[in-house]
Amino acid sequence: MTEPTPSPFFLRGDYVTLAHAIKAVGLAGSGGEAKHLVRGGTMRVNGQVEVQPGRKLRAGDRFGAESGGEWIVAVEPNLGTADAV
Repeated sequence: MTEPTPSPFFLRGDYVTLAHAIKAVGLAGSGGEAKHLVRGGTMRVNGQVEVQPGRKLRAGDRFGAESGGEWIVAVEPNLGTADAV
């Protein structure tokens, strides 16, 4: 049996915090709820339980809820490729 492919979560900078990413993908309705989920030990980063809401996620990191759903952090396509004026 194969594992499901994680959905991409696109970065707009060098990193995103775990709490922000959780809110952005809709696992939490607010930043406070996202922090509560993380501190409660219900979130994983790269397969390990993470309890630090400020954990920096960078391209290639995977995050998700123990109950299901996984995302992989990726660089947003075409970001920064426009010529400077």
